[in-house]
Amino acid sequence: MSTQAVAEAGAFIAGAAHQNGGQPLPITNPADGRVFAEVASATAADVDAAVSAAREAFGEWSARAVSKRGELLAAGARNVREHIDELVPLLTREQGKTLRDSRIELNRAVETLEHYAGLSKALRGAFTPHLDPNTDGMVLRRPLGVVAAIVPWNFPTTLLCNKLGPALVAGNTVVAKPADTTPLTTLRFVELLGLPPGVVNVVTGTGPDVGEALVTHPDVRKVAFTGSTKTGERIMQLASGGTKRLTLELGGSDPLIICEDADLAKAASAASMGRFYNCGQACLAVKRVYVVESVADEVIEAITAKAKKLRIGPGDAEGVQIGPLHTARQRDLVADQVSRSGGELLCGGGAPEDQELANGFFYSPTVILDPPHDSPMATEEVFGPALPIWRVRDLDEAIERSNASQYGLGSSIWTTDLDRAREAAERLECGYTWINSPTKVYDELPFGGVKSSGFGKEHGEEAFDYYTDSKSVVVRSG
Repeated sequence: MSTQAVAEAGAFIAGAAHQNGGQPLPITNPADGRVFAEVASATAADVDAAVSAAREAFGEWSARAVSKRGELLAAGARNVREHIDELVPLLTREQGKTLRDSRIELNRAVETLEHYAGLSKALRGAFTPHLDPNTDGMVLRRPLGVVAAIVPWNFPTTLLCNKLGPALVAGNTVVAKPADTTPLTTLRFVELLGLPPGVVNVVTGTGPDVGEALVTHPDVRKVAFTGSTKTGERIMQLASGGTKRLTLELGGSDPLIICEDADLAKAASAASMGRFYNCGQACLAVKRVYVVESVADEVIEAITAKAKKLRIGPGDAEGVQIGPLHTARQRDLVADQVSRSGGELLCGGGAPEDQELANGFFYSPTVILDPPHDSPMATEEVFGPALPIWRVRDLDEAIERSNASQYGLGSSIWTTDLDRAREAAERLECGYTWINSPTKVYDELPFGGVKSSGFGKEHGEEAFDYYTDSKSVVVRSG
């Protein structure tokens, strides 16, 4: 089929391009602020067509051997990998990230699919012998049915594959809705998977129109959502009708603690990478740094120096390390949070001076020292390249400050003291803690937040628990 036809139609349903019936949806290049493509937005009728296709495909897909589902998913992942050179510039153009970061994201998305394809031979239930004389018990895993996967714009392919991998291997079918600003890579990615018609479908459009129609559709049995806490709470309300299953991966404000005995150079590098990667637009990212005051000056100087050296520019330009923010609104939001936070501005704090970047949504890497603990830098999720650093007396104060947040997604600690590291891992209120490590997520480990950062797990074998129902069976013989 024509790839251009899929993009212009705005939907991929039942294995083919589907012409959405809504208004044109402009796609803007964040590097220059220009609209470079349009896709048709879906209507409620288009959403119904996608869900119907997924429901019709469910019977045959769920009846396949689990290993066969894994083989088909692995074949699809291989085909996507063969086309990564095609997808990389497309992702950069619609999202804004650098070509290097786009390649990292796409390879990571394929790796996640390959991981779950490999786990297809490990999916099993349980057996409990001799409950009573001549009576045994079994626990079966049964797929849920049609799953809605709603994905944001910051990592459109990896966050989709976090849902596709376990959902498909478990026997579910999927209707995906990418963000209205980044639909193009998703449409092509799913087309390249080449799975049987209806197993994965894509509809595009805005959340209030398309997303709500998808969440409230009576044939959707589960909603897997990654995005803001506010939108996640709205989805919880909508999904209560029909008691749909939910996995919500929401906002974060991850702390990084640096103790006096840490490898300070590596800790500073981890803070810089964890904050400024993807222009700071990640839910799981370093957003607050707490450094013990006896080594604070050295750490602050190192982080600030790294931020000043980052080369900012269009994502497709050679040597660029940090691209634009995704939208003008996102840039303005970050600028407003910085302006309201106070503290000592060590670098950044506004748009770059280069006039060649004036039409894009650029914001200079920013470091702020000791803003008030009730400022936006401390209390809100800052989704951009702005990093606050606070001096603290000791580990106890660092943990107390870290936990004084509505969010609980990730956290980091840098120390050579194993007892201190273990204590922090136990006391930090979050779903993921890195000890002396950059903030890298592994498919082998479950990932999910606490508090306002959501609930449910992605990654790991544990993800299967959120895409299956457990059914108890009693067998009496004789």
